Amino acid sequence: MESAKIIAVLARMLRDVGQAEELAQDALVLALERWPEAGVPEQPAAWLTTVAKNRALDVLRRRQLHQEKEAALGYEIEGMLQDAAPDLEAAVADALENDIGDDLLRLVFVACHPVLPTDGRVALTLRLLGGLSTEEIARAFLVPEATVAQRIVRAKRTLAEAKVPFEAPRAHELGERLASVLQVVYLIYNEGYSASAGADWMRPALCDEALRLGRILAELAPDEPEVHGLVALMEIQSSRARARVGPSGEPILLLEQDRSRWDQLLIRRGLAALARAERTGRGLGPYGVQAAIAACHARARLAEQTDWGRIAALYDALSQLAPSPVVELNRAVAVSMAFGPEAGLEVVDGLLEVAALKNYHLLPSVRGDFLAKLGRNEEARAELERAAGLTRNEREKTLLLARAAGLGLVD
Repeated sequence: MESAKIIAVLARMLRDVGQAEELAQDALVLALERWPEAGVPEQPAAWLTTVAKNRALDVLRRRQLHQEKEAALGYEIEGMLQDAAPDLEAAVADALENDIGDDLLRLVFVACHPVLPTDGRVALTLRLLGGLSTEEIARAFLVPEATVAQRIVRAKRTLAEAKVPFEAPRAHELGERLASVLQVVYLIYNEGYSASAGADWMRPALCDEALRLGRILAELAPDEPEVHGLVALMEIQSSRARARVGPSGEPILLLEQDRSRWDQLLIRRGLAALARAERTGRGLGPYGVQAAIAACHARARLAEQTDWGRIAALYDALSQLAPSPVVELNRAVAVSMAFGPEAGLEVVDGLLEVAALKNYHLLPSVRGDFLAKLGRNEEARAELERAAGLTRNEREKTLLLARAAGLGLVD
């Protein structure tokens, strides 16, 4: 997450997100070389930012030497050079005093600029802001890793060639760029809420950063229902964070969570954001409907009090607004809870030939759960073991194998 902030600062200085990412990585490499011997500085984030900014200033100096002295460029560089601290200690103090403000938000809008195709906008922003690897982004999109890598390279090149300014869009441009920004924030949050890979079930820093950006967007676009819908969804989902992980870091699924540990303040904030989305009078979009689903869970003090009929109806609406195989898979779960596992299994079986879900671990996981409820334990066990083989998250794999081991071998 510090990398994302450093990239944002450098991108403002250099007007080149590709070069900004390279210099940020250089600063991190230098830290790995020096800190083991010299010790971690008291303010590591400020140290990293200062080193990266100094390297950016070197780049600007070289540009000044090799380019014609245009008045605007010369004025900008001279101002930056005058502000440069003479030594590292003074530079760290300077970095601490200068808040980066909305640099991260500007970086999102630059990466989501209309000059880029939608897939490029999302992939680049997830890489720069969320610090996600190409593999993690690929899993979020259910596409090959090589495809994501190509999108990122092309996006950086396009931004550089188009000389896109490092700034937030003006009011008349906001609407056209908001949808892709919301998608980016949503995917960053999802990666934090349920990590696609690694040893941790959650990556809270990603959730916090996505929620912070969502709240800023809500202030920038107070009349956009989908902004409030996404904020509502993230607030309510975040309320469960303490209850989703056990003492040893093991996952705790929704119906097994201790709801007394849910954060009521975040729930109230989420419900208030949902109400703001509804008050716009423009109807709920996909994020708003998902927030309404989350609100159904939040209002149920006990798992058995959940209004699964309403949740199934909301998923029907969501499948009309934003049809996708993943939405349909989630609808199957709601249908199963409302009308029985056979009804849910019928929906899931209709997804078995969908190419996008071929290696998606939640498909066999959900199907295995339905089969287990129907007493078809041998089939259920095979599906859960298959799901465990597909997931890259170690905690989730352990959970799936434990569920499989708990089933008998005879139907």
